[in-house]
Amino acid sequence: MNGKQFLELLARLPARVWLQAIIGLIGFVVLAVLGFAVIAGVAALVLVAILGFKAKAWIAGLFTRTPPAEPPPPREVRQVTDVQYEIVDKRDDRP
Repeated sequence: MNGKQFLELLARLPARVWLQAIIGLIGFVVLAVLGFAVIAGVAALVLVAILGFKAKAWIAGLFTRTPPAEPPPPREVRQVTDVQYEIVDKRDDRP
C-alpha cells in the first residue's frame, strides 16, 4: 500500500469516524494540559511550603538571642618549622 492508496482509504472513512478521531485528539490535548497544570501546581505548593518554613525560621532567628560563641580552646601542641631559603637574582650576565 503506497501513500496514495492510504489517503484514499482515509477519504472513504465515514464522518462518524472522523468526528470520533477529532474528539479523541481534543480530549488527549485537554488531558495533557491539565496533567501539566497539576504537576506545576504541586511543584508550586511544595516550593511555597519550603520557602514558608525557611522564612519562619529566619524570622524566629531575628527575635531570639543567642549567647556569643565561645572562642575555641588553644592548641596544646605548637609546632614550628624552620625554613631556609635563598634568593636567586636572575640577571643577564651575557657580555
